[in-house]
Amino acid sequence: MSETAKSHPDADEESTTDDTTAEATTAEADSGRTPVTDGSTAIVRALENGGVEHAFGVQGGAIMPVYDALWDSDIEHITMAHEQGAAHAADAYGVVANEPGIALATSGPGATNLVTGIADANMDSDAMVALTGQVPSDMVGSDAFQETDTTGVTMPITKHNWFAASADSIGDTVGEAFALSESGRPGPTLVDLPKDVSFEETDNEPGEPELPPGQKPPTEADQENVEDAARAIERAEKPLLLLGGGVIKAEASETAREFAREHGIPVVTTMPGIGSYPEDDELCLSWAGMHGTGYANMAITHTDCLIGVGTRFDDRLTGGIDTFAPEAEVVHVDIDPAEISKNIHADYPCIGDAGTVLDQLTEEMEHEPDAREWREQCQTWKNEYPMDYSIDKDAPLRPEFVVEAFDEATDDDTIVTSGVGQHQMWASQYWEFTEPRTWVSSHGLGTMGYGLPATIGARFAADDDQDVVCFDGDGSFLMTIQELSVAVRENLDITVAVLNNEYVGMVRQWQDAFFEGRHMASEYNWMPEFDKLAEAFGAKGWRVNDYDEVADTVEAALEYDGPSVIDFHIDPDANVYPMVASGAPNGKFALSEDQL
Repeated sequence: MSETAKSHPDADEESTTDDTTAEATTAEADSGRTPVTDGSTAIVRALENGGVEHAFGVQGGAIMPVYDALWDSDIEHITMAHEQGAAHAADAYGVVANEPGIALATSGPGATNLVTGIADANMDSDAMVALTGQVPSDMVGSDAFQETDTTGVTMPITKHNWFAASADSIGDTVGEAFALSESGRPGPTLVDLPKDVSFEETDNEPGEPELPPGQKPPTEADQENVEDAARAIERAEKPLLLLGGGVIKAEASETAREFAREHGIPVVTTMPGIGSYPEDDELCLSWAGMHGTGYANMAITHTDCLIGVGTRFDDRLTGGIDTFAPEAEVVHVDIDPAEISKNIHADYPCIGDAGTVLDQLTEEMEHEPDAREWREQCQTWKNEYPMDYSIDKDAPLRPEFVVEAFDEATDDDTIVTSGVGQHQMWASQYWEFTEPRTWVSSHGLGTMGYGLPATIGARFAADDDQDVVCFDGDGSFLMTIQELSVAVRENLDITVAVLNNEYVGMVRQWQDAFFEGRHMASEYNWMPEFDKLAEAFGAKGWRVNDYDEVADTVEAALEYDGPSVIDFHIDPDANVYPMVASGAPNGKFALSEDQL
């Protein structure tokens, strides 16, 4: 043995390590991936390991090292016009693609501009990873230029967030954020990235995204609880299946359909659950809640066994808590134990994955409930409270007519996005949804301006042959209209239908009903001409005032290969009905203002 070897007993081990590192570097070169050399390349490698193909963001000083590392990556970065747009685009991308969307922003105002989109994703349990730049570690707390306590600000609206401490661990931290975002009940996560850590040298290769220790969510529900729930469903005379957004997130839509059909149980959905069950199926009563169908709300009011799957029973669904499903025993299936009995008491709690628990219930049930008369009653309500409207061709356009014209002109797999307001309700009421992940909107937070950036994110996630149609209001569209520049730059094939009533329409409707018609700050008669504004951005624009123009314009916009905007001037007095007044019983829905 040489003297050198005697002096260094780990020499052979070091040589092996060096060989392994060299082999890894060679493998990276062969795969076309840039070797990890610093924190920023480790961050990008972690995203690549997660299978990320698209990211949305806005450049800036503190996040610049990460953007520089993206230069050599196959990840396609879409520069948005505003960080809020980046967050909404990432959110919608994740909804359609069923994977976490990625949003990037710099420190300070870049990070705070993401906050609305992060809060939106949190309320709707949408998987998203936000990566924010931060001032150098030794300047944190000094009120440095563009410094904000991003982890402190976003702690209440993320599943978890991290302040990156070292380049050696930063890649695995981003991997953890990715894995946690999509596990169990999905939601947004955030990693704050000090600039010096992004620059810091490291050759630590991050592994595949892994959950933090102790974070494995439940899958199967307690068998005894399943047995009790099955007995309750079997003895029910008026069972009702309520499918929430969690059914779609769990990829359990087909399982839910089979469960309903096998046991002959009528189905309602929540608004986020739209598409989980086909609305052209005879068992479907469409969606329930404040502006849900009359027949869905009647079914909830009279059911004796409500099987809620993947729903958090929010106030827009329940109306008054004390009057919600007053005759029902409640079976609540949810992966998040915090939601069980939070709003509505669960007589039969079943904590676990939606599809897995429905399979457990199917295996346990010995016979279907005797619900023939109940199904007939539900059909009677559908006949008594149809979703219809009258047309006077000499009067202004009805918004419902516009929605139905688009629905008729497009395929079942068309992705529909929306902003927030009356137009959102008309789109969800008068479009017949049959597939999951085709309805993309802001539900829990109710974020005006969500529509256009969400459409951009959805377009990148959609198949090339899928249409992507956005219904927006004039007020909502104006909030994020700058993102039209992104759609033009990227030549995205999207169609935006602006239902323009020159009001913040839902506010105006409430003011008429509850504030004696005082239209304080709700009249928007200073709106621009959106067709001309679209043309100024480089998109194709149309203006439609008459019924006779609708079909041809819709067809032309859908055929146009690029972003198009149709400014539909609709009846300014059109209201959304049915409507359950805030806190009122679901069964006391109004069909006109004088019933409120």
